[in-house]
Formats: sequence, C-alpha cells, structure tokens
Amino acid sequence: MLEVIHLSKIYQDRKKTVEAVRDISFQIGKGEIVGLLGVNGAGKTTTLRIIVTLLKPTTGSVFVNGYEVTKEPENVRKQIGFLTASTGLYARLTGRETLMYFGKLHSIPQHELNKRIDEAIQLFHLSEFIDRKCDKLSTGQKQRINLARTTIHQPDLLILDEPTAGLDVLGAKAIVQFIRNVKSRGQSVLFSTHRMEEAESLCDRVIIIHQGKILADSTIKQLRAESGIDELQDLFLHIIDERE
Repeated sequence: MLEVIHLSKIYQDRKKTVEAVRDISFQIGKGEIVGLLGVNGAGKTTTLRIIVTLLKPTTGSVFVNGYEVTKEPENVRKQIGFLTASTGLYARLTGRETLMYFGKLHSIPQHELNKRIDEAIQLFHLSEFIDRKCDKLSTGQKQRINLARTTIHQPDLLILDEPTAGLDVLGAKAIVQFIRNVKSRGQSVLFSTHRMEEAESLCDRVIIIHQGKILADSTIKQLRAESGIDELQDLFLHIIDERE
C-alpha cells in the first residue's frame, strides 16, 4: 500500500542547512494502522506532506499503490485521503455542499455521491449540522466534516496529521472510532499523534521518529518486551534517549 525508500528532505538557506528527514524507509500493508510518533520538529509532518505530494523529497522514493509520488502525483492523490488539524473549509458552503463539491472533484457519479453523503452523515454523526454553513460550526464539527470530505472518494490510504489536535472529547472520540473501524474495510492509515493513548489503542505498529531519523518501527508489545518499560510515554522517552 505504501512504501517509503531512503527518503530525505533537506531545507537550505544562506545561513544553515536543516535535514528535516534523514534517509528513512518503511512500509505499510493493506488494512494496517500505523502511528508516527515524535516530538515537534521530529520530521513527522514533512514526511506526511511528501507522501501526499505536497512536498518534493531531496532524495529517495515513495510509492502509493505502486505509483511514485514525484512521477505520478495525480494517480497518487486518487489513492489517498489527507487530513490535518488545520485543514480549512469553505466558510460559505454548508457541510453537505462541501461533501458534494469534493465528491464531484473526484468524478463520483451523482447517484453514488448522494449515497456516500448519506452514509457519511450517519458514520460521523453529522445530521444536526450538515446543512449549516461551515463558518458557523464548532472546531469539532468542522473536523468531522473534514474527515467525511477526506474519505468521500473511499481512498485506499488515509494520511492523518494530528487529526484530533484541538478537539474536545466528543470530537476526538468520533475520529478515533472512525480510525478503529477503517481496518475492517481494508483501508490503511498512517497518522501522527502526540496522544500516546491513541497510539496504544489504535496502532498495529508505531514508528518513532526523532531529528528526522527513524529510531524504532515495531509493535508496542515488542518494544515493551525489549525495554522492560510498560508505560508508553516512558517507553517513548527511553527510545529517544537510548537510540538518538
């Protein structure tokens, strides 16, 4: 589903060179949920933005369903849904109009699009505000509309960058529940998070990235067995201290 091969991203200006991502490689299989864990500035967002074709890598390759991100970006975008905590919505459109607009961008036939919108309304509990303009929605309501927009074309791979950041308990719960249900539909998920409880409850594997390098790529169970540390936050800090 996703293959990242010796990926690097270097930013350079007159004063300094920053290696945001440093020769990382990993794979994600069909139906797999993988958490990308790291402190601010670790390289998480840069990695995700390269995967979704928003940034070009300095070196290395990324394949999504066999399509290379720099050579076939349009085909890659058809395979993925991308959501961040700061993804914006068109203020003057209602939630329903937003889903209709993005569905048409993906050339979904009208009868099928109507069906998918109805399913999204049920799945993300949108009925109370689906016909309200987006600038009148709460942060959590906007994020649920955004998640419906991200998945309206039923992508094989979901890339979620801090999807629950800034949300209240109910908003975060809706998104976590959706990610939990994705596996049964054969979709794959790569998501970054600061919330260790989310990673523990959702992930088949976690990838710990620090200063642009991958320090660990394994199941939480295996990492605990190797370190003898049970608390995930302590385990995360231990790996950074030990392997950086």
